[in-house]
Amino acid sequence: MKYNLKKMMALDLYLTTLNQDNSDTIAGLVEGTTNFVMPLMSWDFHSKNFNRQLQVAQREQDILKVVHLGQKYNWKNDVQSIFKQNEFEALLLTDHEQRIVWVSDGFTAMTGYFKKEVLHKTPRILQGADTSVKSKKRIREKLSTDMSFSEIITNYKKDGSPYKCEVKIFPLKTDETTHYLALERQVV
Repeated sequence: MKYNLKKMMALDLYLTTLNQDNSDTIAGLVEGTTNFVMPLMSWDFHSKNFNRQLQVAQREQDILKVVHLGQKYNWKNDVQSIFKQNEFEALLLTDHEQRIVWVSDGFTAMTGYFKKEVLHKTPRILQGADTSVKSKKRIREKLSTDMSFSEIITNYKKDGSPYKCEVKIFPLKTDETTHYLALERQVV
């Protein structure tokens, strides 16, 4: 198959001028429709779309993992609705004593800590000098109410760099609270 280099370059230039909505629309039309060795689209455009699809797939896998754990532990919570109503970059699951039992790959991407490094530790591993004493106190008080809540806290990555994190914590219950699910995302 012969490619028209001028048309490919024009398409490449055109794709770089699109806003996100138009880019998403075009991606849906172009994605998977070519049988060429080299698709007729910008490699940047293709890479960005591929990475976005990868993130969506990873998010779905994380949700399925928590749903599976919910079935295993017989939680009465509607776990699916938690995810439908909240954004997150990272997930952290602790037991009732707040020891970490599972984290998502997004947690590793956000903090730099691998799963094996944080298992059986508490989320306090993420706190440091600039973590507000008031925030920590509010979190402890809210945990004791067994109600969902949100807090913004300064946490620290494995390399020691601080970041602001919005944490939404959901008690997961059978007849009583057995675990806590934290949905986390970095904020400015």
